[in-house]
Amino acid sequence: MIMKESKLFKYFRLIPVLVFILLTGCIENDIPYPKIPQIITSLAAEGEIRPSVIDSLAFDVTVYLDEIVDIENVIFTEFTTTPDARTDFDMLEGTHNLSNPMIVALTRYQTYYWVVYGKQDIERYFTIEGQVGETVVDPIGHRVIVNMPEGTDLSNLHLESVKLGPREITTMTPDLKPGIIDLTHPLRVEVTAHGRTEIWTIYVVLTDLVVSTTSVDAWSEVVWAYGNCPSDLTGGFEYRESGSTEWIAVDQKRVTQTQGSFSASIPHLKPLTEYEVRAIVGEDEVDESGKDKGNVIKVTTQGTTDIPNGDFENWWYDESRKIWFPYAEGGEQYWDTGNTGTASLGQNNVVPTDYTPTGQGRAAMLDTRFVGLFGIGKLAAGSVYTGKFAKVDGTNGILDFGRPFNLRPTVLKGYYQYQTANIDYAAAEFEDLKGKPDTCHIYVALADWTAPFEIRTNPKNRQLFDKNSESIIAYGELLYSGTMNAYQEFEIKLEYRDTSRVPTYLQITCATSKYGDYFTGGTGATLYIDQLSFGWDLPE
Repeated sequence: MIMKESKLFKYFRLIPVLVFILLTGCIENDIPYPKIPQIITSLAAEGEIRPSVIDSLAFDVTVYLDEIVDIENVIFTEFTTTPDARTDFDMLEGTHNLSNPMIVALTRYQTYYWVVYGKQDIERYFTIEGQVGETVVDPIGHRVIVNMPEGTDLSNLHLESVKLGPREITTMTPDLKPGIIDLTHPLRVEVTAHGRTEIWTIYVVLTDLVVSTTSVDAWSEVVWAYGNCPSDLTGGFEYRESGSTEWIAVDQKRVTQTQGSFSASIPHLKPLTEYEVRAIVGEDEVDESGKDKGNVIKVTTQGTTDIPNGDFENWWYDESRKIWFPYAEGGEQYWDTGNTGTASLGQNNVVPTDYTPTGQGRAAMLDTRFVGLFGIGKLAAGSVYTGKFAKVDGTNGILDFGRPFNLRPTVLKGYYQYQTANIDYAAAEFEDLKGKPDTCHIYVALADWTAPFEIRTNPKNRQLFDKNSESIIAYGELLYSGTMNAYQEFEIKLEYRDTSRVPTYLQITCATSKYGDYFTGGTGATLYIDQLSFGWDLPE
């Protein structure tokens, strides 16, 4: 006889299940989720003038836009991230306002907030015949300020050029064009582009200065001077060592004049020496008041320095790790290589050599080779650089680029010899280079980084040196893809973007394969480097 289960008995049978549910509901999940930073790996927009700069340490991206792009309605054409990252909206749909920083959240286990900046430089100018110095164009305050000589008839000025908004799409009311203009009173101008109107005001300021010295930047053996004068006069400079009574005129071939502003380089000076500099105009170009001399500015030139171990005489072989280092054991580490990474597979592709330009001492020998075992590995380009190999990231490297430096040399000099090889390994984006001669790359840069710049070769979060970065103050490079049968001397001129900015870091890199950071190059390419030094003067 089967007895029917009572309702009460059913309830008692459910008690253990309910207790289990309650207890397990109170158990904490102490297993932490992995912390995997989510990275924006590419971002492109319509109308960009150069590739975006992605900083995966600061979690920000800078997009560089042409001046005719509507920065409040930017269209992205490419957006990629590390695998499995989720975003809070579709970046490739619609338009986006980059007139202010844009926040993008990437989530996988945790959320990482990225900032996207839009950078757009709009060329603006306003010039009047006979003006003193450069026009001040203030895009924030929407003001234009022009200095004119005392006594100028402001009702009969000659406007030479004007542009206050993006090219081709800007209208102005009144419609300003070259010709006669009355600026007796401030002039209000409506400047319209992309359907938005700004109210600009144009002012004239009268000055009794015929010529003025506006600034002087002192390097080690060169001084850069800047001045203002009426645009219909010819500006120049004089200088002297402090304590001297004789002024020396700067050769006019070194003077560059644009409207009422002019500048000049003054070479062949002594380091760590005080000089006086003043702007001038020709005596026959001013009236009897004799106002042909500007104010005097005193500056002291910087010193000079050698590049530590720039002759590559000092090396140390770490017996325990089987690694060659380009510095003496226990000495200052100024240079490093990728040997720490390649030595894990029993190889060094940067080593000392007694093959030198003079037949004496040591030099650095670098080569490009496949590094691996049983056909598994990757191409490694030989490189020596100012900085430090930080750590290995799988089969990739993380490097700290740069050494503290605050001087401003004009050239990097040295000796090199290169033997190219046809490129036999290439990343997907460089497949078209296969079979072509490899290219060595030597470059020098001065930057205002606040810390060493982290280089990462891992494609998942790659961050490489960018010569176009706004942090770069000066840059120069040498590229060569042939084969030499002897050492050759070289000079790499540093091209400065600003003579007043003082660097904080120096970066020198010598590599056997230009695209070695992308594991692209020719097996057997070899580069010898020796006797690196700086020049501090300018040529005649």
